[in-house]
Amino acid sequence: MNILIRGGHLIDPANSINSIQDLYVSHGKIVAPSEGFVPDRVIDASGKIVCPGFIDIHMHEDPIEPDGKLYKDAEKAIFNCMLRQGVTTAIGGNCGENKYHPADYLDIVDAQGAAVNVGMMAGHEYLRHMVGAVDKYAPISAEQLQRMSDEAESCLIRGCVGVSFGIRYIPGMDMHELLKTADGCKRHGGRISAHIRSDAEEVFDSAREFLDAGLELNVPIQISHIGSMAGFGQMERFLKLVDTYRMIKPEIGCDCYPYDAFSTGLGSTTYDEGWMERYGCDYSVVELAEGKYKGQRCTKEIFDEVRRDHPECMTICYVMQQDEVDMAFLHPGVMLGSDGTLSEGQGHPRAAGAFPRFIARYVKSGKLSMFEAIRRLTVSPADQLNLKHKGRLNVGADADIVIFDPQRIEDRATFAQPLLPPVGIDYVIVNGVIAAKNSEILSCSSGKSIRKQ
Repeated sequence: MNILIRGGHLIDPANSINSIQDLYVSHGKIVAPSEGFVPDRVIDASGKIVCPGFIDIHMHEDPIEPDGKLYKDAEKAIFNCMLRQGVTTAIGGNCGENKYHPADYLDIVDAQGAAVNVGMMAGHEYLRHMVGAVDKYAPISAEQLQRMSDEAESCLIRGCVGVSFGIRYIPGMDMHELLKTADGCKRHGGRISAHIRSDAEEVFDSAREFLDAGLELNVPIQISHIGSMAGFGQMERFLKLVDTYRMIKPEIGCDCYPYDAFSTGLGSTTYDEGWMERYGCDYSVVELAEGKYKGQRCTKEIFDEVRRDHPECMTICYVMQQDEVDMAFLHPGVMLGSDGTLSEGQGHPRAAGAFPRFIARYVKSGKLSMFEAIRRLTVSPADQLNLKHKGRLNVGADADIVIFDPQRIEDRATFAQPLLPPVGIDYVIVNGVIAAKNSEILSCSSGKSIRKQ
């Protein structure tokens, strides 16, 4: 399809473009204007922002159904939620977790299509379970570790963009296991990302552990959701620490989401003994996001019951400080990663609202320019992932585009209604196909796999 996007305010930080321009799309690519160009569709973008499609560098993918098909529920699929908020490329497999074998997942996306382009990290916890190491508190055997390392390398060869770790969730992991699992990244151009070992005042040693591993491997490094790791009064010192490491190795990224509450399963190690002391709180900061107590704050009795009987139950924990999250986003080295995850449509509103919320909160308030905000959402993650044709709108780039009203764009998803779509996003184009218009999904199969380049 040939599409002419006429008269929009084109913002393309990758190429320092910030002016009113027409944009031409043909066969899934950005093309140069020519007299022979005949559009099949003309979109009037007057008064709107036209920019590269947003890239979510940290999210948690949809599951694969028992019949081998990608979960595509119109309302509850997270990739659909991503699309409605302007995301055209999403990277799953984070925090060491995969819903399915990550390399096979890429093959399924290519065979069936997805609402957005999908890249995958190979998750350490998933690989650990593959080799039979299911006790998260115990060390792994040498034989299991070698098998896990070999499988991680196979995933990289098949296109996964790196290896992710949820060090917090696998306390039995040591530095040797971390380095051995990710060893293939050195040979195959992969990157490593992590939910580091601990947060609050324990965040500094935890960050050093992972950053030192990245330096030893000499690969790009991504520290995940720093708001929920250092957003309790440690952010200024944490950002300074990361900058110190950047002076040694510039390829260090951090992601964050624009909310002051995190989400995880009640059975996770985040809630192991000592969590209330670490956060300086009581049980009431935890809200259950599903099950019979959905929407209720915990008491000791509810917490103990659900953690024992339904450890998979998703929670919302209201302990982060908003000014700390704001501080993170004012640092130029911090990108947006939604950390979105859904369980049958239940979860945190970041899965459906993180990107418009970021623009509404930081651009409309004057804390960031629109150009700088879009840089964080497009070319910064594209460069971190070494995606040469994403996050930009020069001739030859992939036609992943979002068109939105800078005055109206706003998230609507809430903790009570986490799937509500945003307003103010007119069009989302994925690989040259108009995939969403005014939050209505028009195509949920235009996305392709993103494989390591």
